[in-house]
Amino acid sequence: MTKLRLAIVGAGPAGIYAADLLLKAERKFDVSIDLFDHLPAPYGLVRYGVAPDHPRIKGIINALRDVIDSGDIRLFGNVRFGEDITLDDLKHHYNAVIFATGAVRDAALDIPGIDADGSYGAADFVSWYDGHPDFPREWPLDAASVGVIGNGNVALDVARLLAKHADDLLVTEIPDNVYQGLRSSAVTDVHIFGRRGPAQVKFTPLELRELGDLRDVDLVVYDEDFDYDEASKAAIASNKQVMVIDRVLQSWRQRPGVNGAGGEASRRLHLHFYAKPVEVKKDAAGRVAALVYERTRPDGQGGVEGTGEMREVALQGLYRAVGYFGSPLPGVPFDATHGIIPNHEGQVLHEDSNERVPGVYATGWIKRGPVGLIGHTKSDAMETVRHVINDQGSWWQPVDPSEQGVLDLLTERGVAWTDLDGWHRLDEHEIALGAPAERARVKVVDRDDMVAISRGEEVGR
Repeated sequence: MTKLRLAIVGAGPAGIYAADLLLKAERKFDVSIDLFDHLPAPYGLVRYGVAPDHPRIKGIINALRDVIDSGDIRLFGNVRFGEDITLDDLKHHYNAVIFATGAVRDAALDIPGIDADGSYGAADFVSWYDGHPDFPREWPLDAASVGVIGNGNVALDVARLLAKHADDLLVTEIPDNVYQGLRSSAVTDVHIFGRRGPAQVKFTPLELRELGDLRDVDLVVYDEDFDYDEASKAAIASNKQVMVIDRVLQSWRQRPGVNGAGGEASRRLHLHFYAKPVEVKKDAAGRVAALVYERTRPDGQGGVEGTGEMREVALQGLYRAVGYFGSPLPGVPFDATHGIIPNHEGQVLHEDSNERVPGVYATGWIKRGPVGLIGHTKSDAMETVRHVINDQGSWWQPVDPSEQGVLDLLTERGVAWTDLDGWHRLDEHEIALGAPAERARVKVVDRDDMVAISRGEEVGR
């Protein structure tokens, strides 16, 4: 019987779902799957992109763990595509490859002053508070008043973590360096700016409700933002999610924080709707001093239009959460405008001719852009996997398809890869670190330490 030797680059939900679906699919050939990731630990976005105080979402890891623990997939962590292993190497050892590398950079926001000191991309801040090993251990939290641009779930995560008291995060898997950083934070006011109205936001009701549950944090909303047009009223009446969001926001209008009055809490979280960022003002030292925004209004069609009225909010720090953007991979076609690998239903295309690239596929955010929730990745992977199965006639014909071949290659190059047993060792180590304080785990942040623990070596050797 024919055998498909498949490489998947990216061990987050997209890559793991693709592996699972292929293993369960109806097919007339055997399958052998190797899963590669540049990080020593698997799970990608769920481990390094979801806020630590979201245990419900992190519960997705349990389903992903079942897949990689099934014994049908080999895991190769701490392997950098383009450095430790290349596309030519994959062609030498596999019949096909699926790229599931996600999108980890911040999308650009092209307004004057966005390059000011104290202006950050939300993705970098998320990577810091989630203990990503490739980001600095320290994060500057010396600003009292900070802004967050965006009305999606990432914007709310960032705002919540900035406003939340560090001690309230001790029940989570937050790394110690992050706890210490947040504990010494100077933040007292967090301002969220969205260019559209409350009925057009992109976050979910669960994310919104969590803001209202923060201890010692006042929610500040503004009555002027709730003068709905007919399109907004129709959206609230016809969409249950929008209805719930409106109900939550309306309840906050009854709190002491309405119209900026504030209550007695030591911290405040301000929601500014109909606020289109126009410029970041800098002080004499080049740091963030204020955000200038244009007040918008409903356009009657469910969108907004500018009013020409400019407003200014004094800030000392700013985070843009306007979306993620994919990164190019060596030797793989890339659409630099949209931040994706060009493809047709997951079949990778040459960027100049739109012709198929045999044996090369994509799934997840690197395929379709950073839209949709984690669960949407499964249907996306199904589409890609279907093509992998049906394209048998155009698979690569590897010189060395043996399972030992890639092990010899990585050994020869001195790559300290981590495997599934290694992940189990690291997992158990992190759980043990959290046990004395009755926490689920405490993440190991240092890459070298992660690798050493995974490989059963002495830490710090």
